[in-house]
Amino acid sequence: MIAYLDCTTGISGDKFLAALIDAGAPLEAVREAVAAIDPSVRIEVEPVLRAGIRGLALTVTAADEPGHRTWSDVRTLIEGAELAEPVRQTALATFTLLAEAEAEVHGVSADDVHFHEVGAIDSIADVVGVAAALHALQISTLVCGPVSVGSGTVETSHGTLPVPAPATALLLRGVPVAAGPLPGEATTPTGAALVRALADSFGSMPEMTLSAVGHGAGQRDPAGVPNVARILLGAAPAADAAAGLATEPITELATTVDHLSPEHLAFCIEELLASGARDAWHTPALMKKGRSGAAVTVLCAPADESRLAALLAELTGTLGIRVRRISRYVVEREESTVDTTLGPVRVKIAGTGAWRRIRPEYEDLAVIARREGLPVDVVAREVEAQARQALSSEDA
Repeated sequence: MIAYLDCTTGISGDKFLAALIDAGAPLEAVREAVAAIDPSVRIEVEPVLRAGIRGLALTVTAADEPGHRTWSDVRTLIEGAELAEPVRQTALATFTLLAEAEAEVHGVSADDVHFHEVGAIDSIADVVGVAAALHALQISTLVCGPVSVGSGTVETSHGTLPVPAPATALLLRGVPVAAGPLPGEATTPTGAALVRALADSFGSMPEMTLSAVGHGAGQRDPAGVPNVARILLGAAPAADAAAGLATEPITELATTVDHLSPEHLAFCIEELLASGARDAWHTPALMKKGRSGAAVTVLCAPADESRLAALLAELTGTLGIRVRRISRYVVEREESTVDTTLGPVRVKIAGTGAWRRIRPEYEDLAVIARREGLPVDVVAREVEAQARQALSSEDA
């Protein structure tokens, strides 16, 4: 499933979640995920009009709410909740971005960040709810349009701030933005973190066979401007879908260096992958004057282009980075956690029937291999066999 998020009037957590529910995400699945964080939370939606456009407005209430939460508090809540692993990872990735942005704004470490507005239960519910809705809809690719941020000022716990708020501006680095038609704060830090964490690319609507449209209404109802976020869902183009393939935009960063040791190059690749690169590698290169060097290549989501280019320059000391904006075919796949006799293991699943491929996550295999004192390839074969049998039983 492909999704296109229209942020013409900005984006916030409640607008994003309401749009997904309006497009068909099951409300009960969202409520169940949020209840895993706090059973007292209640999520309600109601149809409203915004400048003549019908949409869903979302309300979150809870029995008790602390004054603020730290990043550690939020992380503990999410890690301790009974959530599907993709939902948990999406929520953690979103709040990690928020914590890093707030840390940069206030000049502290991420672990010392105190969330105020974004640590409230409604923001946590929005993030977990969006993650659960996307998982339920099985959205594999999310493209986001240019983000309208608003104009003027906004009142916050830190006082009157310019729009976009400092954390919002940092989160949207590398993202196409505009003031947009709404005065005031059109995009919140939570909304900015969600699109930054979830969007595979930013730009125009991708080719798809349209199947559903959802409108999420903001709280304000200004005259003449429909304050709604719109999401469009559809299937990949028929030729690609028939082949089990989807297309996605990707950015390739490349540089060539001749002053780094093999150990230094290995460290660069590890750091780039840990920072969100889709892939990264280095290959031998023969440079001018016959010098031996290495070509470093990084694949990343377009939204991460500027951030990872800066990191590549910092790690290698290169004086120039080449950029290619291309597209690629990817095999549609899903992630799942399978219970085996050796313990739970995350797996990637691609294809169907006899062509189904199951690839266990190496990190989980390594943990089991060390714990059981077994070679990792032996663990891999056993886990794959049990995972295939478990999935076959589910199909039946």
